[in-house]
Amino acid sequence: MNTRALLGAAAAVALALSLSACASSGSTPTESGSTPSEEMTPVIAPVTMDADDLQGATVDLVVGQVLNINTGDLAEDSYTGTVADTAVAEFVQGGEKGSATFNPGVKALAAGTTEVELVNEQGGIQPLQFTVDVTER
Repeated sequence: MNTRALLGAAAAVALALSLSACASSGSTPTESGSTPSEEMTPVIAPVTMDADDLQGATVDLVVGQVLNINTGDLAEDSYTGTVADTAVAEFVQGGEKGSATFNPGVKALAAGTTEVELVNEQGGIQPLQFTVDVTER
């Protein structure tokens, strides 16, 4: 066998081995004991709405999704929230955390419907009342 044919065969074997090392069946357990597909949960984009648009609205969310409330000219931490059914959703306080500023929001926890009321501590603003309707993914 000539050298050129031997090098070509060796290269083909090396390529085949490297490609098989890259392939994954998706069922190989990781260090945590779960498979990669179990660990990879799709990210659900938040729903963003202005506080002014929430009065009387119904906001549709899926479990795990967050309603991000844009407070406009008012401070992010100036709103407090009450959720009627805390098994369905929870209020998330806005404000500064570390070097970042976060809007207030409502996180969907389980399928169902609940009423939410937001009150602004700066006064002069009527409470915002709206409905959150949560469905499963």
